[in-house]
Amino acid sequence: MFTIETHPTDSVEESYRALNTQLAALLSGERDFICNAAQFSAFVMQTVADLNWSGFYFARGEELVLGPYVGKVACTRIPFARGVCGKAATTLQTQRIEDVHAFEGHIACDAASASEVVIPVVVNDKLMAVFDMDSPKVGRFSAADQAGLESFVATFIAATDMHWSI
Repeated sequence: MFTIETHPTDSVEESYRALNTQLAALLSGERDFICNAAQFSAFVMQTVADLNWSGFYFARGEELVLGPYVGKVACTRIPFARGVCGKAATTLQTQRIEDVHAFEGHIACDAASASEVVIPVVVNDKLMAVFDMDSPKVGRFSAADQAGLESFVATFIAATDMHWSI
């Protein structure tokens, strides 16, 4: 059993550093992509406040296909040309959206979502997946959150065998 320890701090950066150490420990005994993606999604949902969805979409051709996640029922396929996830996939850059309702082309899988951050999972210059987090609060994700979450994804990539077939 793995227990997540919380250490109250006023520093968002310090909090993410402490959590990232725990994330590395959680993922250290397993290299499987699907298993680690599931654990990663649950870890983020349990440790990052004010989320209503946390999960992966896998790159398949010119679309993203739903992978392990925690949250309500989700969209199963997202074309690269649509939505925040599609923009992250095509630009290979993190997308931090303060108000998803103001984002042209936003795909509303959950009407309660108000802000979103999507981080591309790129290995050897190849898009493998995107990691998506939604919040019911407008402006939920700061630049410090983005940096912390990007460090989580880097830990996930380092701890995971990034080759699989479905």
